[in-house]
Amino acid sequence: MHPALGIDFGQARIGIAATDPCGILAHPVESIHLNKTEPLARIAELVAQKGIRTLVLGLPLRLDGTEGTACEKVRAFGKKLTAKFPELPLVYVDEFLTTTVAQEKLHQAGKKAKNFKPIIDQAAAVEILNTWLEQI
Repeated sequence: MHPALGIDFGQARIGIAATDPCGILAHPVESIHLNKTEPLARIAELVAQKGIRTLVLGLPLRLDGTEGTACEKVRAFGKKLTAKFPELPLVYVDEFLTTTVAQEKLHQAGKKAKNFKPIIDQAAAVEILNTWLEQI
């Protein structure tokens, strides 16, 4: 196992999560606000800081497992990641229900729904990484 970075791509924010150095447990890192931060530059900093060896990008498949317009945007971002980090494998993971599961976990942890927005993207990125970790 090795460190991986989970990415929940959104139009306004990108949620980031990372595994521990051994690549076993996922934890939230930050939300990149696209109107304030250039995402590839920030992801490059995180890759270097955390010794990341795999990028895991959530893919918003439809209920029937097909790809729609949302997937096109994610795959376009994935191409940018691959160009920026050709040495790192990029893995796509179905992110179906990750935001819903993240919201449920935040609610169970006692967080109020109005407080979800700043952290929901990170929590969804954790769920994306957890899905990947279960598959490997």
